[in-house]
Amino acid sequence: MEVSVTKEGDIWVLCPKGELDAASSILFDEAIEKAKAQGAQKILIDFEELNYISSAGLGVILSHLDEFEEKHIKLAICSMKPKVANVFEILGVDRLLNIYGNRNEANTYLNEA
Repeated sequence: MEVSVTKEGDIWVLCPKGELDAASSILFDEAIEKAKAQGAQKILIDFEELNYISSAGLGVILSHLDEFEEKHIKLAICSMKPKVANVFEILGVDRLLNIYGNRNEANTYLNEA
């Protein structure tokens, strides 16, 4: 797995590619930590090129939620493939996160006041 991290305006965009499992979750966590260390206030995780996510990968996202809330960091997730979305739905995590069908919808949410 690899994770590209870019900044589009004031939005940090993380794009994991491949499979996000226990072995690669460290890399994904480092990408989130990097964005936070740079002062990110808006983070978009684009799963368009993610083919699989394990509970460890999902756990990385969940482990940051309290801090995001405390620091008023907005998080949006978009472009999940059905197989990945199914994991979020089965575990009920989809109700805790702001998940959008595509990047435009996620950007609209992130740019709301």
